[in-house]
Amino acid sequence: MNILEEKAEILKAIAHPLRLCIVKGLIEKGENNVSYMQNCLETPQSTISQHLAKLKAAGIIDGERKGTEVYYKVINEDVKKIVRDLF
Repeated sequence: MNILEEKAEILKAIAHPLRLCIVKGLIEKGENNVSYMQNCLETPQSTISQHLAKLKAAGIIDGERKGTEVYYKVINEDVKKIVRDLF
């Protein structure tokens, strides 16, 4: 995969409004779990989990298990720059 294809995949991953909102929230508030996101976004946990899986598969976020919860954070510096520039 060349660099343009890689960047296009990242842009596609954050192009969905809910995924963009998740990434923006993680950048602004720091790492959080699905329960916190569910309360903020007023969206079912299963829906949020599906979007988190897509973001993780794209290399945008990573999760760390702490007890029974997984806490997610943005790990892609390009995405951090893009979202900060957008908002």
